[in-house]
Amino acid sequence: MISPQAFYEVLSGAGVNFLVGVPDSLLKEFCAYVDAALPAERHLIAANEGTAMGIAAGVHLATGGLPMVYLQNSGLGNTVNPLLSLADPEVYGIPMIVLIGWRGEPGVKDEPQHVKQGRVSVAMLDAMEVPYKVLDGDPDAAAEAGRWAAAAAIERSGPVALLVRKGAFGKAEAKRNPVARSENLPGREEAIGIVTQSLPQASTIVSTTGMISRELYEQRVRLGQDRASDFLTVGSMGHASQIALGIALTRPDVPVVCIDGDGAALMHLGGMASIGVRAPKNFVHIVLNNGVHDSVGGQPTVGFDINLCGIAKACGYKNVEGPLTGAEAISEAVARLSSAEGPSLIEIHVRPGSRADLGRPKETPAENKALFVGRLKASA
Repeated sequence: MISPQAFYEVLSGAGVNFLVGVPDSLLKEFCAYVDAALPAERHLIAANEGTAMGIAAGVHLATGGLPMVYLQNSGLGNTVNPLLSLADPEVYGIPMIVLIGWRGEPGVKDEPQHVKQGRVSVAMLDAMEVPYKVLDGDPDAAAEAGRWAAAAAIERSGPVALLVRKGAFGKAEAKRNPVARSENLPGREEAIGIVTQSLPQASTIVSTTGMISRELYEQRVRLGQDRASDFLTVGSMGHASQIALGIALTRPDVPVVCIDGDGAALMHLGGMASIGVRAPKNFVHIVLNNGVHDSVGGQPTVGFDINLCGIAKACGYKNVEGPLTGAEAISEAVARLSSAEGPSLIEIHVRPGSRADLGRPKETPAENKALFVGRLKASA
């Protein structure tokens, strides 16, 4: 396995002066080391992969140095525009190294939402004419690839990529202390239970990617509840609220609820402006905020450092409540705003972490869609 510290030292020695990105489960040990070892002026966790590219470009313009952007290959789509219209040698020529976790690599078992992305990741890099090498866990090969990437990025005045296979990185030699949250905060799974039990039975739910959709699914199975009301957005991080918006605008007769996370809401924060301005009366947006990227290693978000409720108000949401923490307050707010004219936002502060035995949906995304669409059609 590759030592995160040794690999970073290779990169630093080759001229990498700043790291920015969105955490990934395959890169979590490297991300954890970087987050613990680097000062704030040399590392930033970005809202999304595209903004990370912009930050890296700014760092190069200001310092002449070589930045690194890290991400999961599911976020490659967010990078396409800045890779091609900003950093490419035929445009501004911004040298940078892009470290990519290769979820869904062909021949490696993974979740359904990663299979297609994994199969086409190499083709996407080829189509964008981004040179790349693959890291498979060999420390010497990784060091050689790191030095190659730095030299190649500088030589071509443009991006180069390192595609990282599952299990390539060993344990981080240093880790930041876990984000401390009050033990009085509800767990996320508990909060989901309070929310669903307080919603009208006719509610249609769109849940965001990661632990939230998994925990909602497990709750439905455990309680023998109808799962057809839930669209589980197992991929497409940051887009659940816009899926819900599309449903709410075209089915004004249906109560629509988005159960979102802080990292997902922050990733495409502009979506809140669309919700506020179009003002669907049947829309409730619930953000479960634990201040971390829980699904990929617990790296911090800025969820607890900003005023999400204030942003919602400024965007035009008619009703805004939170941050809420108590079960009774959560239940009352959900029941009240479900019957109020929206759009409405409820922010709920929850503890990080999840059950070790948390399962995953047994149905495929296509089967989930069929159940969901069938229920919507029946209610038309």
